Amino acid sequence: MSFGKKPVIVVAGPTAVGKTEFCVRLAEHFGTEVVSADSRQIYREMSIGTAKPTPAEQRGVPHHFIDSHSITDDYTAAAFARDALACLAEILSRRPTAVVAGGSTLYVKTLTDGLDEIPDIDPAIRLQLLERLAQSGLPDLLAQLDELDAVYARQVDRANPQRVVRALEVCIGTGRPYSSFRTGRKAERPFRFIKIGLNRDRPELYDRIDRRVDAMLEAGLVDEARRLYRFKDKNALQTVGYQEVFGWMDGLYDAAEMVRLLKRNTRHYAKRQLTFFTRDPEYRWFHPDVFDEVGAYLSDRW
Repeated sequence: MSFGKKPVIVVAGPTAVGKTEFCVRLAEHFGTEVVSADSRQIYREMSIGTAKPTPAEQRGVPHHFIDSHSITDDYTAAAFARDALACLAEILSRRPTAVVAGGSTLYVKTLTDGLDEIPDIDPAIRLQLLERLAQSGLPDLLAQLDELDAVYARQVDRANPQRVVRALEVCIGTGRPYSSFRTGRKAERPFRFIKIGLNRDRPELYDRIDRRVDAMLEAGLVDEARRLYRFKDKNALQTVGYQEVFGWMDGLYDAAEMVRLLKRNTRHYAKRQLTFFTRDPEYRWFHPDVFDEVGAYLSDRW
């Protein structure tokens, strides 16, 4: 690690753990700004279902990559990393540090470590795979991934259609397993990352998730999903919080089952986030309520 480089504080953890409040406190403490690494909060049309921080919750702290794009935009993790690196460089030209609020595992990893170089893939392949996904469902694509790349098929989140489609389009478009491109080499960055992980005891976290879902529904999640229904096949909406409401709108289950699925699937998503981030030994883990301990830890790393 080069201590000559300016530090960027990355705060990661499961959904509903309290990252928004924590990152605002950090930004206020250091007199800096927040870069959101949430792959859904970037979209202007998606607010309630993404738990997007309100202006009141942001407390005047500048937040970047909130409401920066439309769901009609084709925005990738690679594009985010490029734009976020430029944004961080600009912030660090004026501030002693910057805070990255990490929610989306791929956005955070791409920002901190870079992406493996993969040849451009014919966009028609993705369109064909998305059509199959809509018509035949995820198990059909998983079966093909098992056949074309058994190594990655064992590693991928098999409930995440975005990851499965990406792997398949590379397998088909290049004639090589997707796993063969995954070198694990880190990209060089012009600043150093200090990684903070936030977590709570599982019952406490799950209670916060359940209460967040209830609050989203009360705030109008169903009406928001109804406005977005015509875009439901867009990549931006292939996510927990909207897919469950779309299923209810399609008559697949009743309202009580929709609520149950929203809470269950959000808990599953939180578990996947934790599994991903805890695999990275660079994270130091804290309860969100021990802000002073985090401050002392950061001081030692400055």
